[in-house]
Amino acid sequence: MSIRVVVADDQELVRAGFGMILDAQDDIEVVAEAGDGEEAVAAVRRHGPDVLLLDIRMPVMDGLEAARRVCAQSCCKVVMLTTFDLDEYVYEALYAGASGFLLKDVRRDDLVHAVRVVAAGDSLLAPAVTRRLVADIVRRRRERSAAEAAPPQRLDALTAREVETLRLLARGLSNAEIATTLFVSEHTVKTHVSNVLSKLGLRDRVQAVICAYETGLITPGSP
Repeated sequence: MSIRVVVADDQELVRAGFGMILDAQDDIEVVAEAGDGEEAVAAVRRHGPDVLLLDIRMPVMDGLEAARRVCAQSCCKVVMLTTFDLDEYVYEALYAGASGFLLKDVRRDDLVHAVRVVAAGDSLLAPAVTRRLVADIVRRRRERSAAEAAPPQRLDALTAREVETLRLLARGLSNAEIATTLFVSEHTVKTHVSNVLSKLGLRDRVQAVICAYETGLITPGSP
C-alpha cells in the first residue's frame, strides 16, 4: 500500500519539485497539492492522506495554524518545511502536533526518508533543528531556580518502567534497542511508549523527548 501525501507550499516550483521526488518512489503517492494553509486543510479532509508536507510561511492561513487544525481533526502526520530554522517556529510546530521539521534545503533522500518515518508512526527532526531545540531547553532550565528545576509531578503518573522507557526514548533509542536494554519484548516496549504518551498527554515521540528534557529526566550528555 502506498503512502499518500499532500504537498503544501505557496511556491509552485517548490511544490512541483517535492511532488516529483516523492511520486518517483514506488511506495509513495502524491494525491494533492496546495498553495496555502486553507487549501492544505481542505485537501487533507478531501483525500485523507497519511502525510502532509506543510510550509510554515504561507498566505491566507499559515502552516502553523494549518498544522493545528489537521492534527486536531485527523490522523494525518504533518512534516513542516521551511527555510527558517528559528526556535519559535520549531516549538510552535511541535506543540501544534507536527511529527517532523525539515529545512527546505533537505536532500532528496532525506525528504523521502522523512515521509516514510512519520508515516510509520515515528517522528523526525533535522539534525540542526534538534541541536538548537535541545540547547534552548537546557538554557531555559538553567535560568530557573533549583526548586523550579525539579521534575514536575506529571511524571508521577508513570510507573518506574515507563519512566525508564521515556529516558531511553529521549536518548534516541528505537523500540528494538529499548527492548534489548530492558530485556523485554519489543511489543512490551510499544505498550510502555503508548502508556507514556497517553498518561502525559503527548502526541508522539518528539513531544516525549521535549518532555524528558523539560522535566530534567535527561540532560545532554547523560548516559
